[in-house]
Amino acid sequence: MDKVAIVILNWNGEKMLRKFLPSVIEHSSPAHIYVADNASTDGSLAMLEEHFPQVRRIVLDRNWGFAEGYNKALAEVEAEYYVLLNSDVETPSRWLEPLVDFMDSHKDVAACQPKLLSESERDKFEYAGASGGFIDRYGYPFCRGRVFDVVEKDNGQYDDVCDIFWATGACLMIRSEDYWKVGGLDGRFFAHNEEIDLCWRLHLMGRRICCIPESYVYHVGGGTLPKGSSRKTYLNFRNNLTMLYKNLPEDELRKAMIVRWFLDYVAAWHTLVFNGNVGDFKAIYKARHSFRKWRKDFVDDRKKIQSSAVARNIPEHKKISILWQYYVKKHKTYGNLFKQNLM
Repeated sequence: MDKVAIVILNWNGEKMLRKFLPSVIEHSSPAHIYVADNASTDGSLAMLEEHFPQVRRIVLDRNWGFAEGYNKALAEVEAEYYVLLNSDVETPSRWLEPLVDFMDSHKDVAACQPKLLSESERDKFEYAGASGGFIDRYGYPFCRGRVFDVVEKDNGQYDDVCDIFWATGACLMIRSEDYWKVGGLDGRFFAHNEEIDLCWRLHLMGRRICCIPESYVYHVGGGTLPKGSSRKTYLNFRNNLTMLYKNLPEDELRKAMIVRWFLDYVAAWHTLVFNGNVGDFKAIYKARHSFRKWRKDFVDDRKKIQSSAVARNIPEHKKISILWQYYVKKHKTYGNLFKQNLM
């Protein structure tokens, strides 16, 4: 069994692999590097064979999406630690060692992430994970370094090791034992919110998730579904509601779903009236319809998760409304939200 396996899931990402894979190869020894290909049609596999023969290849029979694609790929990898790494991530020197050292010395930690910085603006955090993720009481995610669309400059303000609610799927180190114990990523999600759902299930099993900012990587972000895509909006809303249904305890679920019903439709009409975005308006309505239609498919999942949970009070699940804090109280950075955490 390998100590560390870095697995990059690829779908038509030949250009990203050409640009960023060399940094992963150069700076990730002695980890083994895999590229799992989701039935690309852009010549990715031929390019890998010609230019990066040292990289191990896992060829999937079709595009399974992020979640199930990783499940199928990781089933073919034997390692103590998996690193799920996006193809658009540049890894600098010594990015891997702090993660491994921390996991080796903290057996109660199931997963961790490095600090995520923007590849194009290197003094700023990157949207997809910044310096560790959290969610509010209604399921809205935010990060140390990013609240909604406000992305902070990295001035070292979040350089402490911190327990977090979710670690970004752009660069996620996880113990293989924990990954499979909770059933891996939920393949039905296809993409978006799947890593938050995974981390939530780990928390319910009494495991910790951490950010290790001594390690940092540079992330392009956007990927195959760029910001502004109505498909991305649809998946985010549908999957977020499903995640809440699966993982929230019974005494919180009903209220959260009532509030989300109201907030989701407000969001839909706001994006139509104020932004003129018909695509996102339709996507939110479609997402809520899809959730209602497939919720019955998750009844058994919810029963299993709730009956086996050993931890109910998760401090990293913040009991605030991030919408209220952001839009009404004008707290637009993590530091303004939780100043006591920075003292």
